[in-house]
Amino acid sequence: MSGRRIGVYVCQCGGNIGDYVDVDKVVATIEHEPDVVVARSAMFTCSDATQQEIVQDAEEQKLDGLVVASCSPKLHTYTFRDVAKRAGINPFQYTQVNVREQCSWTHTDDHEGATEKATRLVRAGINRTRLTEPLEPIVVETTPKSLVVGGGIAGLRAALGLAEIGLSVFLVEKEPRLGGWVASFGAMYPHGRNGAELVAKLEEAVRANPAITVFTNAEVMSKSGSFGNYQVTIAVHGERLETITVDVGSIVVATGFETYEPAAGEFGYGIDGVVTLPQFKKMVDGSAGPLTYNGRPVKTIAYVYCVGSRQSKDVEGGHTYCSRYCCTAAVHAALEVAAKADLSVRQYHLYRDMRTYGKYELLWNESREKGSLYLRVPDDEPPAVEKIASGGLKVTTRDLLTGGEEVAIPADLVVLVTGMVPRENDELVSVLKLPIGIDGFFNEIHPKLRPVETIVDGVYICGACQSPKNSAESVTSGLAAVTQSGAILKRGFAELDPMVAMVDTDACTWCDKCLEACPYAAIEQVDEDGKAVASVIRTACKGCGGCVPVCPTDAVDLQGYTDAQVKAMIDGLLEVTCS
Repeated sequence: MSGRRIGVYVCQCGGNIGDYVDVDKVVATIEHEPDVVVARSAMFTCSDATQQEIVQDAEEQKLDGLVVASCSPKLHTYTFRDVAKRAGINPFQYTQVNVREQCSWTHTDDHEGATEKATRLVRAGINRTRLTEPLEPIVVETTPKSLVVGGGIAGLRAALGLAEIGLSVFLVEKEPRLGGWVASFGAMYPHGRNGAELVAKLEEAVRANPAITVFTNAEVMSKSGSFGNYQVTIAVHGERLETITVDVGSIVVATGFETYEPAAGEFGYGIDGVVTLPQFKKMVDGSAGPLTYNGRPVKTIAYVYCVGSRQSKDVEGGHTYCSRYCCTAAVHAALEVAAKADLSVRQYHLYRDMRTYGKYELLWNESREKGSLYLRVPDDEPPAVEKIASGGLKVTTRDLLTGGEEVAIPADLVVLVTGMVPRENDELVSVLKLPIGIDGFFNEIHPKLRPVETIVDGVYICGACQSPKNSAESVTSGLAAVTQSGAILKRGFAELDPMVAMVDTDACTWCDKCLEACPYAAIEQVDEDGKAVASVIRTACKGCGGCVPVCPTDAVDLQGYTDAQVKAMIDGLLEVTCS
């Protein structure tokens, strides 16, 4: 296609791009590219003002293609597709060029080289846009039903929320009972409400709702179909195995977490009197008065923080992330102990960094007022826990708040403040094609803009299967998943990205290599005029392009990123800029 009218906008992203890339030089270079009729820089292209400027330019200059050079497409693809639509440009004739993550942030020490690379990246984007054709979304009708996997507090609230907006819900829980971890808790922070009672009320509401079907001792075995119309097989384990297939339009995954289990000897774990935070919480909740352990009153408690969290990268399989909730959970447990023992228990908190974020800092202040003593320990010198001759425990550490002085604390009980770790769900991951982050938790598309969506259309994640969360945060994310499901299913139809694979049946000889390469089962064999050929199931294809390079006859191409477009992009990257 020739005679295009393309607008190019290069973002400075505050200083994220502009501090390392000479944006004005990039604009001055690419404004002379063929078919470029508008070339501008902007401090923030995603701002309302710049978006309006793009729309105005498009209307005045009759633009039919758009290139925005800014941040990752994961962040603002849909933002600028919407801008293109408002400007009268087909949204699939827009290209986002990543000059932040792929250029400025990776070449902070080479201003000239970063500028040259940004110019080439933008030129590649222009070359792709020049060859784009108008595409229309794939429209599919949706099934007004949803599947919720996991019956903890996030899953229960999500199921109830979906039913409340008029959708049928199938709730699948692997365990014999609903409630998850919260069902075993007593008072929880910051409201002090009883976890078991909260779950009981939610379960009562769920079971009373005729739109919700509950399966316990059950698990998801298989999934077929495509976005908006999934067929899911559920195995229910009872006196005999029963399999049930349900039709759903969306799937909400709320499978929760596991708590870190220390290795034998880790911070004294295995010694009598050394317990994890969940074990301690159970002891405190079950105590009607002052805390006892093995029939003896507990007079001194030492809390060791960050057990199983913020581990060194050198630890094989270590959890380098902060588990977020455990500082506040330990502080809240200490307040419960103080309330039951009338402040007579001495409580020592050995922390690396205290992270009672937001309003939870009030609990930390209250615990100090009620006698808890906080000692900051070095990151590289963890406390040592040992059994002493008298039968008690001794914790030895250095306190950075007193100039690094060594402190020995005799204790009746040592609480290892353990964090959350990902729950193993290999079968579910395989069935639903769930993305996993580097921390082992399920991964969302973007933590701010698309916090519960996954790369699999119609499959949402919420609660602590996604990252460490407290109960309030889990419920909030569960309701976010309800909102996303409802927005699609209540409308009755969904629009899918048309940038999918396509097959030239004249060139296809059906060797099934594309079928083997496809991770989404989006290719099938069909008969066309007596010839076996490949056919793409457009509603199942995710446009990953894995089928394209394996075809020996070049019969497969990808709409939006055709071979011709990719070659043109490579040419743009290789072209040398004349100074």
